[in-house]
Order: sequence, then structure tokens, then C-alpha cells
Amino acid sequence: MAGGLVERVRAVRYKVARVSPLPLLVRVGIFLVVFAGFLLAYPVQMLAPRSLLALAVAAVLPAVAPRRLWPTFAALVTVGGWLLAMLGYDRPPALWRLLAVATLLYLAHTLCALAALLPYDGLIDPDLVLRWLARAGGVVLGSAVLGVVLAWLGGVGGTAGTQAATVVGLLVAVGLSALLGWLLRRR
Repeated sequence: MAGGLVERVRAVRYKVARVSPLPLLVRVGIFLVVFAGFLLAYPVQMLAPRSLLALAVAAVLPAVAPRRLWPTFAALVTVGGWLLAMLGYDRPPALWRLLAVATLLYLAHTLCALAALLPYDGLIDPDLVLRWLARAGGVVLGSAVLGVVLAWLGGVGGTAGTQAATVVGLLVAVGLSALLGWLLRRR
């Protein structure tokens, strides 16, 4: 039994020694983005040292195992913190905070997807990661602009503006779904 344990420790040490810097940086980025999302979503009253430690552990999990259920778990913890802040602590939903949390959720998701594809011991071209992040930045920018425009439309005209923003949002969602379906069939 001790021989098997020694072999496992050697295997782990061998894998750790072979880790390349770029996949490691992507995983550090996952941790930082997820943890920042937690800090923005949760109310300040809940950020005691013990809860910060629990959130840090929850942020490490998707960075260590991006192919498993941990990215989804981290996203649910973030959304749970947002809901807790709004419903339990009566924090009003500010547009900047909503956009920041949504941006961090998307970046965590896309970085986990990238980390799941990158071999931990491979030599990766930095341009690959930069192109991936540029694409993610374009999505974030487009979503933020669209979100601000729809929020502005929601405030125009009282209740009629809210209905117009809802209809425009539904049309955008249907259009994007149709575009994605067309792109999938085209392959």
C-alpha cells in the first residue's frame, strides 16, 4: 500500500514539473476572474474571513478542473450571491455591477473552455490565447453595448418603454438563436 502511495506522489510531482507557463497563466486567470465575480456579486456584509476562504476554494475548483462541473458550480455560486445581495440584503441592482458580474461570468466560462482544451504540458503559442481573449472581449463589448441600449430603452416612455425593451430583447434572442442554428447547420 505504501508503494502505491509513493508511486502516486511521484506521478503528481512529475506532472507538476511538466506544467507549461501559459496553461498555468490561463488557470490563474480563471481563479482571478471567478474570485472577482464572487466579490462583486456577494454583499459586503458577508465577506468575512471565513466566507472569503470558502469563496477562494470555490474559485480554485474551476481553475484546477475546468472540464468537470466546477465552472458551472462557480457560476451558480456567483448567481446565488447576486440573488442573496438583492433579495436578502436589499441591494438595488446597479447597471454597472450587473454588467461587471455578467462580464466576469462570461470570461470565467470562456477561460475554462480554453483551459479545458490546452494541454497542461504543451508549448502554446501566446497568439492563440490573445486571439481567444480578443474574441471574448468583442463578445463582452457587444453584449455590454446592447445591454446598455436595452436598459435605456426600458427607461424611455415609462411602462411602454419597458414593453418595448422586452420585445426588442426577445427579438434579439430569437435572432441570435436563429443565427446560431443556421451556423450549426452550415457546418
